[in-house]
Amino acid sequence: MFDRRVEGDELTFGVSGKLIMNNLVMWDRQTKSLWLQFTGEGIEGANKGQALARVAHTQTTWEAWRDAHPETLVLDKRGGYGGDAYGGYYDDGRKGVLGESHGDDRLPPKDLVVGYIAGSNAKGYPFRTLVQTPVINDEFEGDKILVLFDDRSQTGQIFRREVDGRTLTFSLLERTRSDIVLRDFETGTTWSGITGRRCRGRCRARGWTRDLRSTRSGSRGAISSWRRSCMKGDHAAQRD
Repeated sequence: MFDRRVEGDELTFGVSGKLIMNNLVMWDRQTKSLWLQFTGEGIEGANKGQALARVAHTQTTWEAWRDAHPETLVLDKRGGYGGDAYGGYYDDGRKGVLGESHGDDRLPPKDLVVGYIAGSNAKGYPFRTLVQTPVINDEFEGDKILVLFDDRSQTGQIFRREVDGRTLTFSLLERTRSDIVLRDFETGTTWSGITGRRCRGRCRARGWTRDLRSTRSGSRGAISSWRRSCMKGDHAAQRD
């Protein structure tokens, strides 16, 4: 998810019909520039070399989102939520429409990862690792981060784990119907893993205050797209 403002101008985007490295290419209607969807980078036209600012976001189930944000707005697609046209592609052996040009045997090409970008370096956390280790306190390129995963909703989150100048260390406390509840070792406070909010009493939506900063450097996608767009990327080792 990106902020569609560039140097004070608000752009509107559409699908160009082109692919680069098996990745969708967008175009903006104001300048007709082309943009790479995975990175938000302008690749042709007046905005070549520009980069759209990432916006912190959560990809999760409707149930988990509704429970955490009961007053939320919902995009009206007029009933168009029936299925995923790419369902068959996820399960077959194809490596993109155009094939794979950069091989990497660290993970299967369609393995999903939660990714973190710091400057020109990147690190991917495979879902297969996060299923076994759903809470990871990590440091990458000097950034102290918290990586979370709920395998029931396939929700991956990355937060900065510094609060009021203090670095916190987290562990899994319990799983509720649609959330993962954490506790930090330093203060004994409980937190919502979906929202990053401090819980007051039981972890319910009311009464939360937002304290953990959601990183704007996070991303999610198949490892084949991740490594093509972040060629210097690393991935978290499988944990025992």
